[in-house]
Amino acid sequence: MKNKANPEGYLFSRRYTNYVFILLFLLYMFDYVDRMIITSLFPFLKAEWLLTDTQCGMMVSAVYWSIVLFTFPISILVDRWSRRKTIGVMAIIWSIATAAGAFTRSFSHLFATRTAIGVGEAGYAPGGSAMISGMYPLHKRAWMMGLWNASIPLGSAIGIAIGGIIATHWGWRHALGIVAIPGLIIGILFLFVKDYKTVKIEKPAVPEELKLSKTESSGEPASKIKAFFQKPVIKEFIRKPSLIYTYFAMAGVVFTTSSLLTWLPSYFHRVQGIPESTAGLKSSAVMLLAIIGAPLGGYLSDRWRKTRVNARLLFPTITTLLSGLILFLAFTVFQNQIQYALLLSLGICITAFISAAGAVTQDLVHPGLRAVSYAIAVVVQNLIGASLGPIVMGKISDLTNIQTAFSFLPIALIISGILFYLGSRHYEKDMDLVAKIELEARD
Repeated sequence: MKNKANPEGYLFSRRYTNYVFILLFLLYMFDYVDRMIITSLFPFLKAEWLLTDTQCGMMVSAVYWSIVLFTFPISILVDRWSRRKTIGVMAIIWSIATAAGAFTRSFSHLFATRTAIGVGEAGYAPGGSAMISGMYPLHKRAWMMGLWNASIPLGSAIGIAIGGIIATHWGWRHALGIVAIPGLIIGILFLFVKDYKTVKIEKPAVPEELKLSKTESSGEPASKIKAFFQKPVIKEFIRKPSLIYTYFAMAGVVFTTSSLLTWLPSYFHRVQGIPESTAGLKSSAVMLLAIIGAPLGGYLSDRWRKTRVNARLLFPTITTLLSGLILFLAFTVFQNQIQYALLLSLGICITAFISAAGAVTQDLVHPGLRAVSYAIAVVVQNLIGASLGPIVMGKISDLTNIQTAFSFLPIALIISGILFYLGSRHYEKDMDLVAKIELEARD
């Protein structure tokens, strides 16, 4: 798919495309800083409000419950209205909600602000995925998705690390207030970037097919949403087995990563007796190494795809099963230095799936439905994975101990690896069903 003004396949000039990408990267990074900083504040909140582990897990899950509820309608606005406007407004909302947490005086009030953060973050992953898929050529899609998703472990590591440090010196309320500022500034900047013209979906003249006009550049959001609810549009998703397998496989990995992000600092503090601030830094190092895994996974899967069409699903199969083995060895066989070395390698391996799997959610649908496709992935992975992981781990920890809770995690990765493999067997056939539409830049 090549843009007429840019034969290399970029939507805008390469320089401007990279500028928009940098803003998208920074927004995703601060999305996760705001989302995960709460985990390093658990010891301070437990001491002040006498919370249980289940309640602490609920404050992480609250974000994901909101994402599950709101990501789908917001993603329709992204695809049918405006990517830049929706993304900019969302960033402003989640930043304000993060800052509001600093003024809370009870668990219920803080829980409410965490819920509001999820409302703001609900459509960002679908919106960012759609913009990156539209701005860059197909052969670079997984690589750029990998670079973009590297912001997740980076933001998580920053949130976990600085949360404990700021809270130790100035209190946990200052931690929430300080991290909210950068996202607010970048969100305002994003309101002024260029976008691509919305791809129009008309009522089909032929049953079972999508009639696609070139682009639409104006219209009210409500009228654009109506176009989504057509039988052929719905069939665009359900008739492709590899897409369905990918959605659910991603959920299993996210269950594991969200559990690690939430409870690893507490594990180091309780099991190894490490102080809260040091436990956060040690955990953040594991997450920070994931910054290598996401782009590396995208690069390798794109290279492999040149000789194997379904590489974007075979590659996650391998890395996910390998991650399950590493996790099993780390929490059931080894301890101390060997355990930590395994966790560091896990940080690289477990995130290698996201770039290839994320690209699959974009590869297999019509360009006018890319944000919706990623939204479905987000709903599934947050409903089954991210929202359940922290609270299930917290409940198991309350009933037994945190060591036992971590020993269950490899099961989710084994299931995900099997699902990725099943999806790989249908990928090439499903790609033949995708409409080839040329995008146009909006001035």
